[in-house]
Amino acid sequence: MTQPREPERAAAHPPQTTAVALLSGGLDSVVACALWLADGGAIARALTFDYRQRAVERECDAAERFCRKRRIAWQRVELPWLAELAQRAGSALVATARELPAGTRQTPGDEQSAAAVWVPARNAVFVASAAAFAETLGAGVVIAGFNREEAATFPDNSAAFVDCATAMLALGTRTHVRVASPTQPLDKPGIVAAARRLLIRPDDVWSCYRGDPLPCGRCESCLRSARAWGG
Repeated sequence: MTQPREPERAAAHPPQTTAVALLSGGLDSVVACALWLADGGAIARALTFDYRQRAVERECDAAERFCRKRRIAWQRVELPWLAELAQRAGSALVATARELPAGTRQTPGDEQSAAAVWVPARNAVFVASAAAFAETLGAGVVIAGFNREEAATFPDNSAAFVDCATAMLALGTRTHVRVASPTQPLDKPGIVAAARRLLIRPDDVWSCYRGDPLPCGRCESCLRSARAWGG
């Protein structure tokens, strides 16, 4: 686990407006953080989780650039045990021998493609881990970049997941950390509209499942993003 980079500046904010952010460097998480900041909130630390996913270096680069620009403490958190479980489960996000599912602009993903890239309990692990950071950093909120569009096939993006995670953390943390997702009510075009208002460009984020020099343009994440940006 890396040490946090950049000084933390959120100490003056009350816990209810201070967050630890789940920041993958993708469109949703970057916009969720930017919306939180634009609404007057503070981010004590942003976390990018390394479970040996194909795009980890690209994700970390995008997340760190976002945090450097906004002077947010950023930390890469390695989860080798989750990588091992994802490999064992055959997730195409980490198992490079398994081909990533490809879709179309009209149908970028479905239940079958969601199952192919599923990482066991990933968002549940991320939220619980971030809550442990929040409890020790004086933050009362975990920020996540979920969205309504992907919730149709990824239930851990849903409003119900946010509510249940908050209920769990009310008992699982001494400070009653809650989960918030400014992007969850939005679909991808709505998130892109918010990105444009916040002056976030497509090359400010990394939304491809692969870690190649350029986005592949074929995976579900690329297709959803391209359709939303209108590219």
